[in-house]
Amino acid sequence: EFLQTHCEGSADGHRIELAHGTTTLAFTFQHGVIVATDSRASAGNYIATLLCNKVIEINPYLLGTMSGCAADCQYWERLLAKQCRLYYLRNKERISVSAASKLLANMLCEYRGMGLSVGSMVCGWDKKGPGLYYIDDNGVRLSGPLFSTGSGNTYAYGVLDSGHRPDLTVEEAYDLGRKAISYATHRDAYSGGVVNMYHMKEDGWIRVGRTDVSELLSQYDEAKK
Repeated sequence: EFLQTHCEGSADGHRIELAHGTTTLAFTFQHGVIVATDSRASAGNYIATLLCNKVIEINPYLLGTMSGCAADCQYWERLLAKQCRLYYLRNKERISVSAASKLLANMLCEYRGMGLSVGSMVCGWDKKGPGLYYIDDNGVRLSGPLFSTGSGNTYAYGVLDSGHRPDLTVEEAYDLGRKAISYATHRDAYSGGVVNMYHMKEDGWIRVGRTDVSELLSQYDEAKK
């Protein structure tokens, strides 16, 4: 019964298929939202690329992250970008972060159980200030101050929970994002590459830059000595 439940309906000793592949995080603080991801894209056990940008630029005031199947995340978030643009043309004002996340959740909910693999965060800035939502392929939609998705999320949460607070300075927030992704890549075999970081501000997002995780881990080791 256990094998039939967890191994694609097989009772012939089929090994459990573990979902794996990435580490992404986002958190809010007094100066906006920080989004940070690793850049390793894997196809099964094969590392396809070390320089995959897992942050999807929906529009100048909205960002999305992707974990799960890259094709699913890119398609649905590009479709969300189209819907957000249509909303702006019809209403002459930007869509709110809450409404954009609800659009994505509704689109994914229609295809629940059909094999989509999406674990995404939508963040942005609107009339209410910074917003951050988590959405997955089951149509789940959650609002909160910090989220992490992917196979390395437990390691990232360990760093985030110990270092996150609302009154972080900009540099402290950047350092927290880099540290959480770096340590997650160190512990998780399916994460790695560089730390891609974005900062969502009141006047739109900026790209903070890319930093090699090996260099960051070396710096952290030196600081401990």
